[in-house]
Amino acid sequence: MDQQQTDLPSESVKTKSLRLALIISPQMIDDFSIYLKHLFTGLADESIPVALVCHPDCDVVPLVSPAVEIINHPAYNIPLLFRQNHRLLIERLTKFKPTVLHCLCHTQLRLTKKLAKQLSLPYLLSINSLQKRLNPLSLSSKRLSKIIVPAQTIADDISNLFPKLTRNTKLINIGTFIEDSNECFSDPSRQPSIVVTHPLDNTADFQTLLSAIKHLAIDGHEFFMVLVGGGKAETQIRKIIADLELSQIVTIAPGLQPWRPLLSAADIFIQPKPAKTFDPLLLEAMSVGSAVAACEGGVDDLIIQDKTAVIFDHDDELSIYSSLQKLLDTHEFARQLAENAQQHLRDNHKVSDMISCTLQTYNEAINHTKSRFH
Repeated sequence: MDQQQTDLPSESVKTKSLRLALIISPQMIDDFSIYLKHLFTGLADESIPVALVCHPDCDVVPLVSPAVEIINHPAYNIPLLFRQNHRLLIERLTKFKPTVLHCLCHTQLRLTKKLAKQLSLPYLLSINSLQKRLNPLSLSSKRLSKIIVPAQTIADDISNLFPKLTRNTKLINIGTFIEDSNECFSDPSRQPSIVVTHPLDNTADFQTLLSAIKHLAIDGHEFFMVLVGGGKAETQIRKIIADLELSQIVTIAPGLQPWRPLLSAADIFIQPKPAKTFDPLLLEAMSVGSAVAACEGGVDDLIIQDKTAVIFDHDDELSIYSSLQKLLDTHEFARQLAENAQQHLRDNHKVSDMISCTLQTYNEAINHTKSRFH
């Protein structure tokens, strides 16, 4: 597999021939808005012409620069007009004249493959989660230049499932902007704060955590916790909070945009379950200087025991209790953990490196296609 650090160009990337068409899904907008904003900002700084193919319901205006050409697909949200919608999409892209396509969500792979074939273009595919159901035949297209992944665990997963694609898989770390300092337990007069950003879809994801929170409160620890988000189990989770008599300590708040001010206010950030998808909010929490408590398993590249996070067993109440107690009782340890995580991001997750490596990958796709098909 290609490695990010060794692939960074030694001189500025030549981008004169690069005209980029990005294909995204509504889910990508919801889950990776921070990454997308950084990507669009970097592309604008490099004066790369960009067309964005997205569903008309996607709110992309806060993410893109005015120079980005937004192509809504389907233009007419009526199933019977599939052929007309596809024809209009081809016409818009033909007029834009892209030189490479980038499918940012595997759910849009079928559309991207069809566009690549009709427009005679190379394409790249981003895979941001562990894959158990992706059909290997869907990745056999000769115009697929690279599979881009944000984590080594995802690269290893693809390699295990599809060994022949190992050489086509490239790790590009998602970049973020790292604060020069952190506010983690910086004000002794302020009540400690804990933030959890996890879908409220399953009561089992929160039952053990809330039980540990209850015992921390019983033992005299003072703090408040915010569960940020929503989901189909929200009503049941509110009942658990009430039954545990935690209503004065734990509150549920809707997801907020932008996320950074909320995360900056948290002394502790908790990831309560192993993540099957790369978590941009974990990355942002580390970047602003929150002390992280998380569990291993899944996409856990950012989680390094006692370097970037304290680690707990998500099914073990005592394990969760002990990890949070350590952060709440030893503020200097928590602050050092947060500073270590920030330094880890400075070394591995700078936006400038992400943009540079991504542009290089686009140009490699264009050059490879020219040599292969001409």
